[in-house]
Parts: sequence; C-alpha cells; structure tokens
Amino acid sequence: MTETATAAGTRASDADTAVGTWLASFGEALSRGDAEGAADLFEVDGYWRDFVAFTWNLKTLEGRDEIRRMLDARLDDVAPSGWHLDEPATETDGVVEAWVVFETAVARGWAHLRLRDGKAWTLLTTMQELKGFEERRGAARETGVEHVITRGRKSWLERKEEHARTFGREEQPYVVIVGGGQGGIGLAARLKRLGVPAIVIERNERPGDSWRKRYKSLHLHDPVWYDHLPYLPFPDDWPVFAAKDKIGDWLEHYTALMELDYWSGTECLRADFDDDGGTWRVRVNRRGEELELRPTHLVFALGVSGYPNVPDFPGRDDFAGEQWHSSQFTGEGDFEGRRAVVIGSNNSAHDICAALWEKGAQVTMVQRSSTHISRSESLMSLALGPLYSEEALANGVTTEKADMLFASWPYRLLPGAQVPVYEQMAERDAEFYQQLTDAGFELDFGEDGSGLFLKYLRRGSGYYIDVGASQLVIDGRISLARGQVTRIEPDAVVIDDGSAEGRRLPADLIVYATGYGSMNQWLTDIVSPEVADRVGKVWGFGSDTTKDPGPWEGELRNMWKPTNVEQLWIHGGNLHQSRHYSRYLALQLKARMEGLDTPVYELQEVHHTS
Repeated sequence: MTETATAAGTRASDADTAVGTWLASFGEALSRGDAEGAADLFEVDGYWRDFVAFTWNLKTLEGRDEIRRMLDARLDDVAPSGWHLDEPATETDGVVEAWVVFETAVARGWAHLRLRDGKAWTLLTTMQELKGFEERRGAARETGVEHVITRGRKSWLERKEEHARTFGREEQPYVVIVGGGQGGIGLAARLKRLGVPAIVIERNERPGDSWRKRYKSLHLHDPVWYDHLPYLPFPDDWPVFAAKDKIGDWLEHYTALMELDYWSGTECLRADFDDDGGTWRVRVNRRGEELELRPTHLVFALGVSGYPNVPDFPGRDDFAGEQWHSSQFTGEGDFEGRRAVVIGSNNSAHDICAALWEKGAQVTMVQRSSTHISRSESLMSLALGPLYSEEALANGVTTEKADMLFASWPYRLLPGAQVPVYEQMAERDAEFYQQLTDAGFELDFGEDGSGLFLKYLRRGSGYYIDVGASQLVIDGRISLARGQVTRIEPDAVVIDDGSAEGRRLPADLIVYATGYGSMNQWLTDIVSPEVADRVGKVWGFGSDTTKDPGPWEGELRNMWKPTNVEQLWIHGGNLHQSRHYSRYLALQLKARMEGLDTPVYELQEVHHTS
C-alpha cells in the first residue's frame, strides 16, 4: 500500500495497521462469542452507537459494562463477521479514524471507528441493507418493459393509473404515513425502493404546500448541502438557501418522479389498533369520501412538534386588532404604518419581524427568555462547513459520509465537540454580539455553551440563525421589549417591567411566535390519550436542561425506532435528519414485512408523557 502523509504527519499505513489489528481482535472475539473480550477492546468509558444492525433499535452503549451486556444478549442472533477497512484510515492528534464495513446474519453494515492508544473511543455501526431484500438499483434495476409482444398488454401509464384506482381500496398498504412533508415523502421514497407498499396521508392539496403556506419571505436557513432528499440530490446550481416555494415545488416534483402513493387532500380522522387482525384501522377523509385503511404499521411524520402554542394571556379575547400564530402568518397584506407586536425571539419571530418591517410596519419584538443567535456565515464556515459544503465535497466528504460523521458523536460527547466551535464563533463575531447586547438583546450559547445544534436536539427551539434581522434589532429599526407578557388590552400588549402598571406596547396586530406543543398531541387526538402516554415524550434525550428533563436516555426519544406501542412509529426532523434516519426506519419496516426476526434490544423506557 502506498504510504501517504495524513494531516498529522503520520503515515496512512500506520493508521491502517492500528485499525487492522483492532478489527482482527474485535472480529475474533465476536466470532468466539467472547462479549467481555470484545468490550475490553473499548476504552473503559468508550461508546458504541448502533443504528439497527445489532440492536434493531437506535441505541448508544456507554462504557464496557453496557457494551458487554448488549453483546451477551445479541451476539448469537447477530452473528457479525467480515470486519474490514472500507478505505485507508487516517490519524490526527492521536485519534485514528476509519470507515469499516461488516456483515451480520441478515444485513450488510457500514461503521465509523475512532481509536485512541489502540482502544475504541467511539464506534458507530449502521445497517445499510438487508441480505436478499436489497433495493433494485444499478445492475439489479427493473427492465421497465418486457420485450415480448402480447395482445392486451398495458403501458406503464395504464398500470400506474390502475394502481392508483385500486391501492387503498382493493389492496391495502403495509404502511400508512400520516404527514406528507419532507419527512413523510423521504420515508415513502425509501419504502418504495424497498418494495414496501405505503400510502402517505396529507391534508394539503399538493405536496410541498406545508412550505408554500408559510410566510412569503421564508428561505431555508440550512445550506443546500445539508438538505438533500434521498436518491435525488438538488442540482449543483441550486441556491445555497432556497426559497420556501422553490422547496415546495421540488417536493411536489420529487413525489411524482419517485412515483409515491401520495394522498393529498386527505385528513386522518381516527386510528385504532385491531388486536384480532393485527392491523391498524385508519379512518380518513379523502376529498369528501370517508375510507378505512388497514395498514400493519402506522407512522406519524408530522414534523418535530404538535399544534401551534398560543398562550392564553388575560385579555387576549378582547384584543381589537388582528392576532395570529406564526404558523398562520403569510406576509400578505398591507402593513404600512401598523403597530405590530411579535411575541417571541427565535427563528420565526426574527423572520416575521423582518418581513413586517419590510412592509412598513412599526415592529416590536417581545423577548421573554434568552436566545442563541448564530450568524449564518459563521455557522456555515465553523459548524457545517467541514461536513456540508463544497469544500467538504472536494475533501471527499459525501452527503452520506457527512451524515455518518455527525452521527458518530454520541450525545454524551457531542456538547464537548461543539463547545470549541461556539467559542470560536463568539470570538469571531464578538463585535456583533456586543452590538446585540448593547441593544438590550439577551443572548446565550446554550446552558453549557454547546450552541445551536444541541439546543435543537434537546428542545427544538431557543435559537435564531441570523440572515439579517439581527441588524434591524441592533439599528433599532425593530424595537425590542424584554419581559413576560402579563395581559393583552384592546390596543396593546402589556409586559412586566417591574412597575405596578407594566409597560404598554401599543398594537393593532399581534403575532404569537410562541412555538408548538408536543408531538404527543397528534397521538392523543388521532389515536387516544392512553396510547400517547404509552409512547411518551417525543424528542430530547434526557440532558436535564430546559425543556429536556432527565433522566439520561442517550438517544432522541421515540424517533425513528420502535416505540412502546407496537407497530406505531415516529418520523421527522429537519431535512438532514429526515434523509439520514429514514434509511433505518425503512429497513426496520422492511424486515418486519418480510417476516425477519427483529428482537429489539432495550426498548426505551417512558419517563415523561409530554
């Protein structure tokens, strides 16, 4: 093998040798059923994060004892083998990193390994495909036509139209996905490629409408490299930050090109489980016609939150002007000279304040708690750039590798990996942050300084990616008021400023950028409160920080993995998460459809119900 220098100046062959030695010892220990011997190859406090391959779960094992216990329980069934390097390993600052492939009795896997002093610091193992049930791609793709001429044969279009008429009526889907945004669409595409019959239920009239109906100035705050859908990446001239209507159009065309069974204009009314039949009864209204679907599995893909949260402030019903939740704000209309109060200080609040200011409104933002702000340029270069950028692609970091690298950091270690990024950001943008502080804005970098991504994973809120609105606050063009809302008057919002009367903010328009409730609300209304409580809280991982109570759980609650309600699943997240984790959810569903044994290791306990 050619010996090339790594960034740390060591020979690639040295890293290869270290990984090869470790993999040989690891594979031998696994082959002889020596769980303790395999666990001893990890650091005492090492981490093994597994996505489906060993646990049929999304599970992080912390320390040798947890690793040994998992292997004792799962090794005989999994029968792992074939561990070897997928490409040359690298070494930087004493940490050897390697891409590894392996097999189990039923699947092929891909892994990422970090070694320190010959011991595993982190190991990520992922299932990539099921043996015998691979996607029909490449040389295995369908021919598309039989070169035999017969009378009465049907064209592709005729077969497609016949399927659309009968599917969901004469033939039942194996999976129903409630929610047809990017999450439901991406999962449906993966299921389609795996041959799993699925129907997506979406109340909007067209795919992409959930984006089109947002305020008209909305653009993605995440860059294009972070946002690809499965199989069909955006073109290489796609804008870095696409407009919401452009995303909506892409989702609509993607749905058509991937030939998804997408029922738009359809509302899910009710769902309950038929214990005798082993299927769900899902009642829907499809453009005025009520139908019952009987899927084996039911997936809720309704984003990362529940219904809009509108606080019941005293006097709200007596307000004389217009008032909306941020989800209802479109940006359409004449706002010239109107006194607008936006309650909230996170992403939507900033975007809406900016949109109202552009339309000539007198805008006041009410900040009720501290907010983390990252400038878009800094976030891209410091946090996202090494994984999701043109530079990353030039360095060989594909979208698939980037997703794996991000996942390779267990949540216990992720804050420590993120803190230096945001320390550098605070130093780089010190003048910007000082100007915001001088304007009266209350900033934070997360409770432990770990910044935006950890806030998102822990609570799904509390941050703004600055795309220009912060300068309006700094300049005073958007007024800022800090404090808790005490009441609404017919022509004002009143906040607590320490005085007996409070501070009156004159208003003839109020926008509540006050977030959303828990995803459990969808389960409560569509299935039952009892089922919602059995599933438990969705999102967060038990960090014992604001809105993410302990105890420590180590993975996002109930996302993309078996829940405590059999045959009920939760899917969602941003475009990156929907793309990456849909692979593992699709494989879990495919395995069950094909009758494979899927024993779930340590189903997550329910500690919180909402």
